[in-house]
Amino acid sequence: MKVWLTTAGIAVKLVRNGLRYRYLRLTGRPGRPQAISLEVTHSCVCRCVMCNIWKIPRSLPDLSLEEWVSLLSEDLLSDLRELDITGGEPFLRDDLVALMEAVRTLKDTRLPRLRSVAITTNGVLSDRVVGMVAEMLEPPARDGLELVIVCALDAVGELHDEIRRYPGAWSRVDRSIAGLLELRDRHPNLVVGVKTTVIRQNLGELEKIAAYARERDLFTIISPAIVTPGRYLNQNRERDLTLSAAECARLASFYEGEGGDSRWSYHGQTLARYLRTGCMDKPCTCGFNYFFVRSNGELFLCPLFEKPLGNVKDAPLA
Repeated sequence: MKVWLTTAGIAVKLVRNGLRYRYLRLTGRPGRPQAISLEVTHSCVCRCVMCNIWKIPRSLPDLSLEEWVSLLSEDLLSDLRELDITGGEPFLRDDLVALMEAVRTLKDTRLPRLRSVAITTNGVLSDRVVGMVAEMLEPPARDGLELVIVCALDAVGELHDEIRRYPGAWSRVDRSIAGLLELRDRHPNLVVGVKTTVIRQNLGELEKIAAYARERDLFTIISPAIVTPGRYLNQNRERDLTLSAAECARLASFYEGEGGDSRWSYHGQTLARYLRTGCMDKPCTCGFNYFFVRSNGELFLCPLFEKPLGNVKDAPLA
């Protein structure tokens, strides 16, 4: 099954990255980033209850297409394997297809090891999402580059509308997923999945979401909401977004139950242990093989950090 293979591959990558991290740390040798996240826009059509990115003033400009391409062309990223494009809502950018075309060109020159480009979307702009993804897939890729589209799905039904604070959000993302699956049938390099942000409002919906994904061969990312003044600007929502001990135990039970599915055996068990013990049993590679760039160019070693290291507009990465 394609989803199983994709998830198994992710698990292998995580183990390999962990071994590489330990080796370079012991030898004192420097590492090059293998994964980065780019918030290509802070603009969004939703007003999600767990995120305040949409509150960033519209007058604050995003980096231009040329500036993003210049960043991706830097020598420090020559070992990049995974590129994550996020927002806001990335599909609000009229030049998103052009950015993907530039990435494919860079793979032949500056990014020879790049294997996947993941774009996260709320899926509300159904026609725009499916249409632009179709453009990204033409001509068919022959370079081994996977295009991964991750649709935000916080419930199967109207509760999703309430969480995203957008009337009709559920029907629209369902329509987007259906259109993407039609494209997947014709393009084997297209991978489609769903991402769920767990808050107390949708804690009872996770089994429905998992079933929805299984029926459609979608990979799943189901994780608790993150409170951070850096990435999501939602520190004022800490009381509402922090799960109680009982809710954490309930979420851990979900992960352990879904852990019997091969798609969840690594991710689910790891999160379950964290929720039950408060300890993450793998090293953090923040600043070692990953960083995050805000839409205005601010660079964070980790999305959890409050303050950026600097701005990519002011100086090269290295």
